Amino acid sequence: PRKCLRPPEFCHRHAKSRPAIHHIGARGCAGKWRAALAFVRAMFQLAPMTGFDPHAASLAPGQLLARGVCRHLRGHDFVTLAEFTPERGKRLDVMALGPKGELWVIECKSSRADFTSDGKWGGYLEWGDRYFWAVDADFPTDLLPEGTGLIIADAYDAAIIRMGPEVKLAPARRRAVTQRFARHAALRLQGLRDPGAGFDAF
Repeated sequence: PRKCLRPPEFCHRHAKSRPAIHHIGARGCAGKWRAALAFVRAMFQLAPMTGFDPHAASLAPGQLLARGVCRHLRGHDFVTLAEFTPERGKRLDVMALGPKGELWVIECKSSRADFTSDGKWGGYLEWGDRYFWAVDADFPTDLLPEGTGLIIADAYDAAIIRMGPEVKLAPARRRAVTQRFARHAALRLQGLRDPGAGFDAF
């Protein structure tokens, strides 16, 4: 099983009676994914977040969700970049690159207002093979459009509730996005290793 990523004071996965969680695929019926959603919501609400995480305290709500999403996807052998810009004027909350070259786009919404104020999300569909919303356990998921994926997350982990339908990118677009992903990742790493050099880390 995948290692729990929460600090001990935040962890609620060690209850012996808790069944394993499996994501509901795109072909799962609505009743199944809604039941899974209810279970995951209860899981995330089970343990009150009373400890102090100094790094989390410096992040905005959407960034906290992105962190949990990135941690979870790493367990599926995906690598991720937060706040990825596939082209000028567009910024994706999370771009994930899978072991077979899959590209997933994840938009993180921390509240109803955050979701309703974003009219740009339709322009993000063309940058990945699958599209997901990542929200917290209290988000009113009925607001989210059908035909998109759903992830429930917090600052420490996440659970895939519904897979977004797969619409594969054209080969030329896939190559361009993957190369840009690699450059972003390399520049960010170089900026972290040599912060005084003034590298543009996107």
